[in-house]
Amino acid sequence: MRNFATRLVITALAVAAAAFLLPGIRLTGGVGSALFVALVFGIVNALIRPVAMLFSIPLLILTLGLFTFVVNGLMLLLTAKLTSHLVVAGLWSAIWGSIVISLVSLALNRIVKEPDTGIHRHR
Repeated sequence: MRNFATRLVITALAVAAAAFLLPGIRLTGGVGSALFVALVFGIVNALIRPVAMLFSIPLLILTLGLFTFVVNGLMLLLTAKLTSHLVVAGLWSAIWGSIVISLVSLALNRIVKEPDTGIHRHR
């Protein structure tokens, strides 16, 4: 449960950072709205993104993986359509927003590591 809460807060902070840094993305409301948007974004990424990635394999190969940014941007646009707390101006804003969200999430995940439980799994 702690892992879920940590990931939710990290995603909320990343979305808030994208809204702060990019003029084409706006987050309405307060902390609760950011957490709700992060939850919806997580659900969209868990359920729809794998299918979108599967169907975009030819484009991913053709663009050497760069099409991933477009898929991630589309997931952000879909999140904006599903919730009234996130406004994304267009596809380019969504693509740049997904890049910012990815970078901020990466940085925060490196800073906030799960505590070592002392249990090690052998593979």
